[in-house]
Order: sequence, then structure tokens, then C-alpha cells
Amino acid sequence: MKKWWLVLLFTCTTSQAAEHGVKEISPGRLLLKSGEIAVGISPAPPKIERVLIIVHGRLRNAQTYLQSAERAAELAGQSATTLVIAPQFLNEDDVAQHPVADTVLRWQGNEWMAGGESTAPFRLSSYEALDEIIARLGDRQQFPDLKQIVIAGHSAGAQVVQRYALLGHDQPALETAGVQVRYVIANPSSYTYFDERRPVAFSHAGCPQFNRWKYGLTDLPAYAEGQTAALLQEKYLKRNIVYLLGQQDVDPNHPALDKSCEAKAQGPYRLARGRYYFAYLKRLQPQGLQQQLIEVPGVGHNGDGMFTSPQGQQALFP
Repeated sequence: MKKWWLVLLFTCTTSQAAEHGVKEISPGRLLLKSGEIAVGISPAPPKIERVLIIVHGRLRNAQTYLQSAERAAELAGQSATTLVIAPQFLNEDDVAQHPVADTVLRWQGNEWMAGGESTAPFRLSSYEALDEIIARLGDRQQFPDLKQIVIAGHSAGAQVVQRYALLGHDQPALETAGVQVRYVIANPSSYTYFDERRPVAFSHAGCPQFNRWKYGLTDLPAYAEGQTAALLQEKYLKRNIVYLLGQQDVDPNHPALDKSCEAKAQGPYRLARGRYYFAYLKRLQPQGLQQQLIEVPGVGHNGDGMFTSPQGQQALFP
């Protein structure tokens, strides 16, 4: 166990714009099958019953999210049994600005958000990286007490979690061990729909890409090879998913809001888009959707405010 954590010591960073390198590279490295991923991690409690994987947003500010998740665990009284892991999906700008070993995975621009493949040292989908981290947690020798894995993200990180919940490969070892996997999706700019229906009228001729990945299931990434739309929908509707929406995230001009025609077809702002998507899922599952929509009063587009709120704690630590 100690050896594993020495390789794993995860931490992450913050930045003002996705187009520029992050201010700080996470010092931790988790060895995957294809290279290493930069990571941040909370102090390991003596008994780990839950692992919270927190995915940073477009700014790749994983340390900020690590701290918010640690604070949420403390407020919920779950610090004694929760390990927080914050992977950092570096891009080419980051490694150009900071000294980073050639073995550390990096992506082009924001391609990691939609499951794109790394540019070096090997080609690895960001979703495959999450697969490998989760599979590692299924090792009963290292995690004998693990009962639950929670994968959470806010904003662009929530987009990652929503699409990963949709495409993510099954983990039979976790199922056999009785480890529950839960996804918490907080205030994403957009969602992936399973068909061409959208809640807002738009011009198909003026928005021909509206149903392409990541907004729809046309032209899926290589990671999804062999999965049909029907199978993806069936699996997704069975996932343990919580949609966490800030009731004040209602600015149609928010600087980080996706304002493409593909996103606008899903609603004018994040709160509306989340409510519309949940209503859409309920229509897909008329016999009863097992997923949850939880709204956070008084909070807008603020990851820390979302996760540390009573509603955020409820979503992360059921």
C-alpha cells in the first residue's frame, strides 16, 4: 500500500485560461499502462471506505477542486473514511511552460474533455485514464474496505463526468466486489443526447453539427468502438447519477458558458439545460428514472459553493 501511494501522491493546480499553461503542475504521478498521469490526493485515512475522484474544469485547476472536495468531506463528517483523488489532464501548453517528464500524459487543447486521445507519450483516451484509475481502486489487497467510488465534476469537469458515465467501460471486478460507482454532474454547459430531439427549436440547416459528439452520438470517439446507441442509452439510464444544479446558474452570457448553436439547442443557460435534460431522461425511462436531480439554492456557477453546500454533501456522500 505504501509503495502504491508513493507513486500516486496526487495534487493539482490552477490557471486563468485554458489557452495558457497552468500555474503549477501536480507533483504526484500515477503510473498507468501508457505513461503517467499528474494527480493530486488527500491524506489517506486509515480505513478507506469511499474514494471521491474529483475532475477539474477547463482551467485544469485540479488543486482547487481537490481542496473543495476535502472541505466537503470534512463538512459532511466523512473525512475519516474518504480518500479524494484529483487527476490533472495536462495539455501541450502546460508541458511547454513547465518542466514535465516525457512520460507524463498530455492532451491537445481541451480534447481531454470529450474523451480525446493524448498526444504523448502514448495515445490514451482521457476516459481510458479514468478507467485505469478506477480499476486500480478495485484491488482488494490495497483497498479491502472500499464500498463506493464517487466520480464528480463541476462545469467542464461535469461535462467529462457526464460523457464518461455515458461511454465508460464496465468494471466487472468492482461489481463482483460490491463496490458502488456514483456520478455527480454539477452545472455542465451541455449534455449528450441519445437522439435528435432537443428542448429548444433551432435551425437544422444553420446548426448541422448539433447531433455530433459531444452533443449527440454521431461520430463517437475511438474509445466508444463497438458500442451502439441503444446499448449506450440502456447502460446510461441504469447508472447511479446525480445532477447537481445551482439555482443561480442562470446567466445566458456567462463567459465560460458554451454559446454554440449545439449548446443553445439544449437551453439558454446551465440551470435550464440541466432541467431540460433530466426531463428528457424521464421521457426515455417512463417506467421510472432511478437518477436524481438536486438543486442548490443561492449558488450560481461556483464549484466550491456547489460541493460544500448541504445539497452537494448529500450528493457526494449519500
